[in-house]
Amino acid sequence: MNTNTVARPHKRKTGGVPQSYDFRRPMTLAREHARILEMAFETYARQWSMQLTSRLRLISTIVMEKVELISYDEYVKGLDQHTVLALVSLDDSRASSVLQVPTATVMTWIDLMLGGPGLTNNVPDRDLTEIETHLITDLFGATLADLRYAFASVLDLKPEIRGIQYSPQFVQVTPANEAVLVARFEIAMNDATAHMSMMIPADLLVTPMRLGEGTDALTVGEAAEAKAVQERLNRNMEQVPLDLAVAFRTTKIQSKDLSSLSVGQVIHLNHAVSRPLDLLVDDLLVGHAMPGSVGKQLAAKVVSANPSQGLSGSNLDASQWEPEPAR
Repeated sequence: MNTNTVARPHKRKTGGVPQSYDFRRPMTLAREHARILEMAFETYARQWSMQLTSRLRLISTIVMEKVELISYDEYVKGLDQHTVLALVSLDDSRASSVLQVPTATVMTWIDLMLGGPGLTNNVPDRDLTEIETHLITDLFGATLADLRYAFASVLDLKPEIRGIQYSPQFVQVTPANEAVLVARFEIAMNDATAHMSMMIPADLLVTPMRLGEGTDALTVGEAAEAKAVQERLNRNMEQVPLDLAVAFRTTKIQSKDLSSLSVGQVIHLNHAVSRPLDLLVDDLLVGHAMPGSVGKQLAAKVVSANPSQGLSGSNLDASQWEPEPAR
């Protein structure tokens, strides 16, 4: 045996630079949700291609490259310093989504809409004029109308353009660490390609999918089983024992009066003679009742089982109900 031979420790392969991960806001997307979103954005890309081909009279091909869940800050850092950003409202909330198209691509579209051949070289990075803004807003509006069709199975969207911006660093539509869905597209026109993107706050699409998860994929047998389980649950809930209390209204006293309570002392209650007693379950008011007796047991006759619709202490009269007489 060679005692000079020393076993070399196994070197573990490194997996790159460690990245921070916020477990409170995981940037992960369920596989089934990711596939649903990919199909919706692929549909939108096809509709967008046909829309541009029709409006610009030039064959345009748009392909959805990928859908990812990242932070808004990461999305903004990946954009050019000057690009065309359409701020879009997709529902009635104040949250805004973003449709991003490179400035050069937008200028090409505008030139085509004005009857030109389509600018391809030496396109300056500048803000749009008033006329150009009107043209591109109209084009974006027609394009976003197809978004509602593409996402009909996910959510009823109502796309509406709120404005046009150009500097991603100054467009704070959502907090920097907020999770957003980003769909990336590639467009091919005149042998030239460009990359576009759409950013949507994750909660706008992911939350409805989680709430409705599995409801549309049930077979007839599964739906019947789910209904039977729900009915059985309802029956069991109806048999849960509860403690019902019949009580006067509470009366406030001073602490010195509490410490000096004595037998025979009369306490004036904050409860009118004509007012029924309260029916309580865990301090929840469920009705009103008038006191009485059945045999040798005290009893209460229910006079209101829905107090929210009805009986207040100011308009009740004890003569309207006849409690059971003592026997």
